Amino acid sequence: MNHKTILASLTALVIATTSSFAQDGHKSGPFQGAKANKGFVTHTTQNGKSMLTLSDDFVPPQTPDPHWQVVDSNGKTYLLDRLMTKDQKVKKSIVVPESVPDIAKVQMWCAFAETNLGEAAFEHPVK
Repeated sequence: MNHKTILASLTALVIATTSSFAQDGHKSGPFQGAKANKGFVTHTTQNGKSMLTLSDDFVPPQTPDPHWQVVDSNGKTYLLDRLMTKDQKVKKSIVVPESVPDIAKVQMWCAFAETNLGEAAFEHPVK
């Protein structure tokens, strides 16, 4: 094989991979709630792991101890990690544990007050 053939093959592979990745993305509806009501979340699969990523326009709720929480299609909730890091930066992405069968909604949950601060729903459950 010559260099042009190899380059063309690699280019086709990159385009196919990029297209496949774009098709794997699922965008939720907007966050709705008293404290979390801007932005949305995107679900993707990266290296076989289910990932959730907040949009750039998401505004973190100004409450003590906000957490990521997901709700599956049966209504079961899964409390995940804190939204804020120890140095008070927003954790914009999170890996969803394999034990979560699917995701119907993403919630911002205040672990201190034990209340839903806002949620974003997917049109169809994702995994």
